[in-house]
Amino acid sequence: MQMKDPEEHQVKSKPLQKCTERRRKSKKRRNQIKTEKSHETGVESKSSLMFPCRPGYGQLGTKCLIKANHFLVDISVSDLSHYNVKIIPEVCSSKTRKAVISELVRVHKNTDLANRLPVYDGGRNLYTAGLLPFTYKEFSVILSEEDYVTGGTREQEFKVGIKFATSVRMQQLRELLSGKQVDTPQEALSVFDIVLKEVAAQSYISIGRNFYSPDLRKPQQLGGGIESWRGFYQSIRPTQMGLSLNIDMSSMAFIEPLPVIDFVAQILGKDVHSKPLSDADRVKIKKALRGVKVEVTHRGNFRRKYRISGLTSQPTRELIFPLDEQMNMKSVVDYFQEMYGYTIKYSHLPCLQVGSQRKLNYLPMEACKIVRGQRQTKGLNEKQITSLLKFSCQRPREQETDILQTIEQNNYENNPYAKEFGISIDKKLASVEARVLPSPWLKYHDSGREKEHLPQVGQWNMLNKKVINGSNVRYWACINFSRSVQESTAHGFCQQLVQMCQITGLEFSQEPVIPVYSARPDQVKKALKYVHTTALDKLDGKELELLIAILPDNNGSLYGDLKRICETDLGLISQCCLAKYVFKINRQYLANVALKINVKMGGRNTVLLDALSWRIPLVSDIPTIIFGADVTHAESGDDSGPSIAAVVASQDWPEVTKYAGLVCAQPHREELIQDLFKSWKDPQRGVVYGGMIRELLLSFKRATGQKPLRIIFYRDGVSEGQFYQVLLYELDAIRKACASLEPSYQPPVTFVVVQKRNHTRLFPNNHDDRNSTDTSGNILPGTVVDSKICHPTEFDFYLCSHAGIQGTSRPAHYHVLWDENNFSPDEIQSLTNNLCYTYARCTRSVSVVPPAYYAHLAAYRARCYMEPDHPEIAKLRDARSKDRAVRPLPALKENVKNVMFYC
Repeated sequence: MQMKDPEEHQVKSKPLQKCTERRRKSKKRRNQIKTEKSHETGVESKSSLMFPCRPGYGQLGTKCLIKANHFLVDISVSDLSHYNVKIIPEVCSSKTRKAVISELVRVHKNTDLANRLPVYDGGRNLYTAGLLPFTYKEFSVILSEEDYVTGGTREQEFKVGIKFATSVRMQQLRELLSGKQVDTPQEALSVFDIVLKEVAAQSYISIGRNFYSPDLRKPQQLGGGIESWRGFYQSIRPTQMGLSLNIDMSSMAFIEPLPVIDFVAQILGKDVHSKPLSDADRVKIKKALRGVKVEVTHRGNFRRKYRISGLTSQPTRELIFPLDEQMNMKSVVDYFQEMYGYTIKYSHLPCLQVGSQRKLNYLPMEACKIVRGQRQTKGLNEKQITSLLKFSCQRPREQETDILQTIEQNNYENNPYAKEFGISIDKKLASVEARVLPSPWLKYHDSGREKEHLPQVGQWNMLNKKVINGSNVRYWACINFSRSVQESTAHGFCQQLVQMCQITGLEFSQEPVIPVYSARPDQVKKALKYVHTTALDKLDGKELELLIAILPDNNGSLYGDLKRICETDLGLISQCCLAKYVFKINRQYLANVALKINVKMGGRNTVLLDALSWRIPLVSDIPTIIFGADVTHAESGDDSGPSIAAVVASQDWPEVTKYAGLVCAQPHREELIQDLFKSWKDPQRGVVYGGMIRELLLSFKRATGQKPLRIIFYRDGVSEGQFYQVLLYELDAIRKACASLEPSYQPPVTFVVVQKRNHTRLFPNNHDDRNSTDTSGNILPGTVVDSKICHPTEFDFYLCSHAGIQGTSRPAHYHVLWDENNFSPDEIQSLTNNLCYTYARCTRSVSVVPPAYYAHLAAYRARCYMEPDHPEIAKLRDARSKDRAVRPLPALKENVKNVMFYC
């Protein structure tokens, strides 16, 4: 397909045409870059790339005052000193390295360190406020540590070399905070982060940037021997008001410090004091206990600590072990009786194995208690996750109170580390000027009683409305995988769903092509192929368009298997419904399912009225494509599973409502999207181009008859430390994809990073003012902040686009990293907010801009396409992960990839 040059493309005259021409004639670009570019990529190197400066502040919306969980930080120290640390012998554990330096400081602070109190990052870096009295010195440190293998303590001598590296100047940080565009002084910021981490680590258990204690709030039992602890997150950030300490509340699952027998009873959900364990029970317990630290309780106050390495296959009463080198054997029961005067009561239970493989020790379960403060690193079950979320969930008023109490409790002003580095922290939440953007008008079909609607407080419903473009479902079938659902019940449910779809504005055939087909969950592939081929025969070769699948409430891998087979094998759009909703039919549920079916079948639910009247700045004037991209990574604990990248792109203009999606697998934990652009040499055709961007640009041209003359790219899931890397790589891929269609085709790009997992929380200035809060007590949807707590010079903003349901709303943080379209703050903020009202799956404005949300859904869906590995294949995969080879995902069928199959 030929894509003509942008200048040759004739576009209808729109109200915003003159505005755009004026922008294009403007020679001043906000992206301040040096002129040297790489000849190979056409993209600036990191050293020459500067993110765009904030082009001003937004004015649109109703002004209001809110509070943010940011606390002003004052630094009185002038310059810092950086020293390199070398510990011999080398130590792998960061915890041990910190213990070595801590012991060094304890012994030498008042002498060799000249009363300085340094901070250490656990690696090679040590920092002081001022100079130490030497440029290099070697210390001898004797460290006494608990040994969880032998249960005793061990002493080890270390040689520690401390060598002056450089001074960390504060000048650049001061310039940044004063609004001068300079590179962010990461080292200075990281020093203060390390200092404040040291402050918190004295009273809390540290996990990353989070700190937990059972004293912040009473731990909550989650079941299965797990409890939830309250904690907080902290991070120091440069903002327009100065340095800011961001404090947010957090919860984490910890193992309950129970006697091991009680823990085992909770794991198995039954009493274990009388009956022996089955093999299945033992496997379950072994998995739960491996790596857990315990202390012995049979020796009074002498509490040795061990790490559990396994579980014996025999009960305690059958266990014997060699007492000496002559292999004189003794039973565990007799040994404990003779050695400690301890009678083992529950000898039917297995023993815990502790120690090394060379010298295993046996400990009776009843003589051990779990050591407090161990994070639960193994996965939580659904019930535990629900309980943890309930424990974490706090209304804004309570969340604000807890944050203020944490600041008070941390007592920064009296902490020796904070004093040493001249850090003082305000105890008041930052007061911030914000604006509430207006809701956009939504357009529905003219046949409905309500043709246009203005949402109130971020939510509305489909009463008296019909979807603007209803899809046509002629050929459909229903497959029932739930044994508890009778065929007549399934048929009745389908009839109600069909009726709701018709009311909503879809054209939907009343009866299925074949009667409801019931099948066993373990026969999913066979059942789907049967329904597909039977329908094909009955329709004389015409394809089935929609499959409604009724699934058991707990369906394991059934959902993923069904989606994989339908979307990558049969080319079939499916809608899954759980059995509980089939039995208890709810009209709101049916209405939401109807919305999902409509977009999956190629329809549109609603469109922004401004889009239809060509009034969206920098979208309506020329053909514009909006991308969303996200990468999801394997679950924690999976060391080799591939990451999944997803890219979606709008396929309609000017509506920008339909999004086609593509997915790909890439190496483990790889954040850069590898398949945005690809080229390879073909023996017959020469150089061949491909990749997700190119394919989506072509599908936009096929769908609209026009090529995109502007690109807006919303990128989710990027941390601040990856901004440069992601922008350089992915912007380069976008440009190459465009150039591969036509050498002179280079539409202007705006690249925006979306961060949902930020820790900024915004609170109403007055929790009792019902005019400034929604029904959940949160700030109003549409609240935008681009001052005070935002970056001193860069183009970012916080937007709370959704109404709260429960807990405290989390605003999304948007950061414009590249802007060749010269958006004003009002234009990008209102576009982003208005798009949040077009999310297809519900009648609410959502918390993240829909293209980014859809990309996340598509990436999550693609995990279903990875077929489970056999043990041999898993070993091969682990070997392949070392050379970063990845098994590709099965390809989506053509009719699937062009619709919103992921909804």
